[in-house]
Amino acid sequence: MTSTTHRHTTGPGGPRAATLAFTTPSGRRRVAPVRLGPESRRDPLLPQLVRNGLLDDEGQQCVQVRLTTADAANPGARELLDTEAGTALSLYRALDDTEYGGLFPRIIGYDLDAAEPFLLYAAPRGAAAARTHVMSATDQRGLTRDLLLALYVLDRQGLVPCGVSPSTVLWDGASAQLWGLEGVARTGRPRRPWGRSPYCSPEQRRGEGLTDPRDAVWSAAQVLYQLVTGRPGHADRAPADLDEHRMLARTLRDAFAPRAADRPTPAELLDLLAPGAARRVALAISAAEPPGRREDGADGFEQALRLKRQAPTAPSGPEPGAAGEDDGGVLCPYCLETIRLDLTALYVTDNKMQYRPLDPTGIGNPLRRQDVMRGAVQKCTADPDFPEHYIPVPYLTYGRPLTVAMVGQSSTGKSHLLTQMIAAITDGGLEPFGLKWQSVNPEQHARFVREWVQPLRNGRVLDHTPGVGLDGFARFVESLLITDAHGRVRPVAFFDLGGEDLVRTDSALRFLLGIDALVFVVDPALALPLPHLDHARERLGVEVNRDGDLAFGTVLDRLPKKGPYLDVAAAMVLGKADLLRFQPPVDRWLDRPPATALDPALMREESRDVHRLLRRHAGQAWLRPFDAIRRCTLHVASATGGQEDHGRYPAGAGPRRVLEPLLSLLAMHGLIDVPGGAGTFALGETPAFEAVPVEDARGGERT
Repeated sequence: MTSTTHRHTTGPGGPRAATLAFTTPSGRRRVAPVRLGPESRRDPLLPQLVRNGLLDDEGQQCVQVRLTTADAANPGARELLDTEAGTALSLYRALDDTEYGGLFPRIIGYDLDAAEPFLLYAAPRGAAAARTHVMSATDQRGLTRDLLLALYVLDRQGLVPCGVSPSTVLWDGASAQLWGLEGVARTGRPRRPWGRSPYCSPEQRRGEGLTDPRDAVWSAAQVLYQLVTGRPGHADRAPADLDEHRMLARTLRDAFAPRAADRPTPAELLDLLAPGAARRVALAISAAEPPGRREDGADGFEQALRLKRQAPTAPSGPEPGAAGEDDGGVLCPYCLETIRLDLTALYVTDNKMQYRPLDPTGIGNPLRRQDVMRGAVQKCTADPDFPEHYIPVPYLTYGRPLTVAMVGQSSTGKSHLLTQMIAAITDGGLEPFGLKWQSVNPEQHARFVREWVQPLRNGRVLDHTPGVGLDGFARFVESLLITDAHGRVRPVAFFDLGGEDLVRTDSALRFLLGIDALVFVVDPALALPLPHLDHARERLGVEVNRDGDLAFGTVLDRLPKKGPYLDVAAAMVLGKADLLRFQPPVDRWLDRPPATALDPALMREESRDVHRLLRRHAGQAWLRPFDAIRRCTLHVASATGGQEDHGRYPAGAGPRRVLEPLLSLLAMHGLIDVPGGAGTFALGETPAFEAVPVEDARGGERT
């Protein structure tokens, strides 16, 4: 990662000169000389530092908000700066061409992957209202109007400012400007304690319930009360002297209600103050949106699902030659040949980690036998030309394993995503869905955690590991025993596929015949020609590929097909989504908390959003897995939460939404119970109008 360039020169008592490289709101990279003034902490309780500056190439006054290197290593501090940047960019996109842009700080640029991440704003207008003891009646009306306008604009974006206070409301004598964007939360998310009493609502102070736009109404009312009276209000109810202040009592009486449900919305308050204002704001913002931006591609997604629902399904039952067809054999995860349990070929490791033969018939105690067998392995001799390898016994004793394969080019971050996916399982991520896990082999699992999970969690970039088997095509990574809510146990084996290296061989075809689920990983740097990804492409040495991922096409071409669609379960993942964390609609999904229940409607909504993004910017070639596979969901995920810097992740590797793709696959295979059943999970219920029989050209009926 290229850090921000600082070349400082300091005059006696004067500003420091530096060169800043940053991304503009339009996504372009800009390098500019800047002179920076002295630094202070914007809020004593927050880590961000702030200083005034002057961009010398345009003579533009600015404010830099940044984190020190030490604070940037704190994921919580980075999250605050990310929240502020995401809010500022969202407001810029919505308001830049409207009269309402001045209600908020105007972002000039940002670099959040630098060692010292920062934001640049245009110079603020006015001074903090906290500096005013008592405000005149004329100023009160103007500030009330602008503050309610700001709350309503944020509400239309699904955002709630949780940090409204006299310190974050600026006033220049004519208009207000609302800062404190690091304290913005999405409507409907769980509240977290934020802000200072009495300006934060009682529910927000306690962190109870879900974030509501009326939380900010309480805050605005408290700010206005202080500016009218010169003193703070009560932290839990309306001020006792409210009736003595006619304008406050007439406009904001209900805003002081202890419960959000009893307060007016920002729109209701705004219309009370200026009838029709909310509608005028909504029309102005809607007119500034690019035509069709929100619905672009939605019809294509729904039409694709409709065609999939109407297409005949392939015959059920195992594919000819599939591993474990009727004889109890399973596919060896290393040599990809069929293998069966052989009690005469078992081994265990001794205290020197060397394999020694095991004869289980000599173990009379059933509990001890079960424990020994769980740690035992079987030597596989199915392919005498393949290097020596051993299979954990539990892998061979619970029926046909569910095989999950990651597909994508070598630079897509598959290994990091798969590692974090398995780490999320071992952290208990499946428990809310009624699933339990157990290692197939404790020794192998401990090695996986030691060599893969722990280094990544400690912030190290994982090395590219050469594949095992088929000249690097299929690399077996890990296997777990998953027990569903009904007590059924099934091994789940994870593979990493370098599909671009796949050749048509009997072993390769046998492996693909036995595949149960595929995860196609889309690299946004390769797929999306968005300007703000240019810097990442330059750093990674890659270019946009309009023809899609070669690995996708190679694997899809090799999979057996019995109808218009492939019937293997699949998930497409827009990986490295931290590169797109401020890009709609990724910003909406990436910061969602981990799922604790599967909502098929919400899953399809995410699929629709990702489909729309890829179709609009990447092209249809990148959607080939979705077009070719009958049951396929689409997701956003980030294995690391940020970009690497010299082989490390500065704030550690913070995974986001890494388990959702696997949850979808498990639901499609019936391991997780979902409304409507596994058959309709990815496709949705068939609407009534689709099920009405229509006559075909020969006079018969078809559906």
